[in-house]
Amino acid sequence: MRNAYLSALYDLAKKDSRILALISDNGTIVYDKYRADLADQFLNCGISEANMISVAAGLASCGKIPFTYTITNFLIYRAYEQIRNDACLQKMNVKFVGIGCGFAYSNLGPTHHATEDIALMRVLPNMTILSPCDPWEARKLTVAAAEIDGPVFLRLATGGTPKIYDEGYGFKVGQGVTILDGEDVTIIATGGIVFEVLKAVEELKKKGISARVINLHTIKPIDKEIILKAAQETRTILIVEEHSIVGGLGSAVSEILQEEGKVLIRFKRMGLNNAFPQGYGSHDDMKEMNGLSKGHICQAVETLLKEKEDVFNTSHT
Repeated sequence: MRNAYLSALYDLAKKDSRILALISDNGTIVYDKYRADLADQFLNCGISEANMISVAAGLASCGKIPFTYTITNFLIYRAYEQIRNDACLQKMNVKFVGIGCGFAYSNLGPTHHATEDIALMRVLPNMTILSPCDPWEARKLTVAAAEIDGPVFLRLATGGTPKIYDEGYGFKVGQGVTILDGEDVTIIATGGIVFEVLKAVEELKKKGISARVINLHTIKPIDKEIILKAAQETRTILIVEEHSIVGGLGSAVSEILQEEGKVLIRFKRMGLNNAFPQGYGSHDDMKEMNGLSKGHICQAVETLLKEKEDVFNTSHT
């Protein structure tokens, strides 16, 4: 995803001198080509994330389109006051690009994991949240972020994210995508964990379970229609997110189901439950240790379907 973002930003900046790249020392090497060719559109603010956001807001007030970039937890947790007051409160056209969302920086420990970012950014007025699941989507969402007039949070995994889309689709900000159709259960996910969901669905097929997979690449504004349609048609929804279940994607979906849903469904959120990510190792190791591997997803689906059968059988007696 990172390389797709950098390529898209480079192409955008070549065409539009208003687009600027701001970093807080992190990412210096990966910006080598950008910095060499577009030196006047590049600014290293040093390890001073809060200052970088304030600088970006000032540049936006002068008509520039700054893209701020660093590790997600450094970007958001260190500079939240500036994101809120300097960018969102003033509705400044600042883009926040966080790398390593979830626990993608698996062997660096909880200080480098971003598993509360959706909750923190979702609550801010004027904020748009974009969360690509693969490199193609990362490129499309970078272009979309540049076109949106206002604060945008673009949450990325790291380099080496598996490819999901072979061809482009009718992409639109605010509209979720049904990657696979199914009748028994709907699995809703966002970001890099979508690939793990697809692996789990392949295992579920072998057991005769038909799973619908929805990728919500836009978390705010969220696609209410695709969620309510899935609830009506499958009556069983599993949320899978590499994030805390408090305030994350699952919370956003449950709010819609509670306020606007009129159908009895089974619903479960999979993610971190009042916990920081546990353990060290590869990204796959981290998913296994924190209950988000394909095996855990399959188990959650089977449990939900059993509960669905019990509930609906009881409701009809």
